[in-house]
Amino acid sequence: MSEETQKPYDAVIVGGGPAGLSAALALGRARKRVLLYDSGPRRNAAAVHIHNFVTRDGTAPEEFRRTARQQLARYPQVQVRDERVEAISGARGAFQVRTGSGTSEARRILLCTGMIDEPLPIAGFRELWGSAIFQCPYCHGWEVQERRWGYLARAADQHMLLPFALQLRGWTAQVTVFAVGFELPAETREQLERCGVRIETAPVARLVAPQQQLEAVELAGGVSVPCDVLFAHPPQRQVELVRALGLTTDGDGYVQIDAMKGETSVPGIYAAGDLTSRGMQAAVWAAAAGTRAAAMLNVELSIELAASGSL
Repeated sequence: MSEETQKPYDAVIVGGGPAGLSAALALGRARKRVLLYDSGPRRNAAAVHIHNFVTRDGTAPEEFRRTARQQLARYPQVQVRDERVEAISGARGAFQVRTGSGTSEARRILLCTGMIDEPLPIAGFRELWGSAIFQCPYCHGWEVQERRWGYLARAADQHMLLPFALQLRGWTAQVTVFAVGFELPAETREQLERCGVRIETAPVARLVAPQQQLEAVELAGGVSVPCDVLFAHPPQRQVELVRALGLTTDGDGYVQIDAMKGETSVPGIYAAGDLTSRGMQAAVWAAAAGTRAAAMLNVELSIELAASGSL
């Protein structure tokens, strides 16, 4: 038997972004034996800076990760490995985590794997993602304030279209909503227009971006709408590892968790960060979710270990 098999980890964390790193820190400080697997690349590899994270505003994501790992090194019970988790099996108290180099055993699993963004089928979208096309104005709005903004709204975005489009007006007076493939309700159209938001309903043909600088959105028929920045919420999907676990998800494919504990539908498997919600996707929110899930996991595990005399 290997040393890993003889002595299970208290928790294995899958994913080394803000959620996973924060969870590892919380569990390490709680004196739990933790193994964090991180195979990369980053969820939004095109992002240049982290914003809206107090004391870390403007920090490069790689610097954030490097600093976090340096701080985790202070805690001898926390290990970080740059490996991809291939499969998770077993049950609460005795999970097996398989990688290319072997298998580790863990009492609990915490998934912090983020989501995979699916580029919209618009010419130029993939190339501009992360540089001129963003999801969150709180993360990127300040740097491009008072420029010409657009919002690529899909039919799936209708429930949030009005509040999202109107909040964009707080950063710039020039906002255009491109309604992609659906008809805007008359009341929504009236409210947007009353607030100075331009509306385009013709299909989007392509994004005009010489030298990778967005200049306009070209519509079917050849009309070009001047635009410097676009916001969009493209479809997202879970990584294959999460999909293979058979966890209960909501109608949009996000992992459902107990609101208090952060535990999924499979006992002993927890989740934190972007994979649990589209509405709360940002580095600071992921970090907070990771800490919260780790704390709840630690409470349950400590009670269990104390009862068995293992603490």
